[in-house]
Amino acid sequence: MTAIEAAASSVGVGLVPSPVQSEMEIGQAFASFPAAGIGAVIAVPTAAVVRHRGKIITLAAKHRLLAMYPYRFFAVEGGLMSYGTDMANQFRQAAFYIDRILKGEKPSALPVQQPTKFELVINLATAKALGLTLPTGLLVRADEVIE
Repeated sequence: MTAIEAAASSVGVGLVPSPVQSEMEIGQAFASFPAAGIGAVIAVPTAAVVRHRGKIITLAAKHRLLAMYPYRFFAVEGGLMSYGTDMANQFRQAAFYIDRILKGEKPSALPVQQPTKFELVINLATAKALGLTLPTGLLVRADEVIE
């Protein structure tokens, strides 16, 4: 959240954190957005957000909110766009670590690695449903555009 708050502040965008755990809290948060003048949502990668992603994607579309999600599968399931680590690459890296452990290396001796591959996925069908025309430059930079 600190990084998101800093980025929002640097471009003069207001931020209204809405931590949620349940479907009821998600519904209440989205119901409050129009009166607060909220026009976009950034879904952070929490267990509750992943678990209730269908509800979040549906409510973002219903309220015609721009939405950025943390994982590719959000965009595949109808979310506007996602930017996050390439999970397939993360699993491959984990397999290398498992291999090293099975060959006798101590887990505590293995270096901690940060993700190095990120992917931007845009759901063009959702953008069109929201009446958005996305800049060509953004579409060209995307790793995947869902028609």
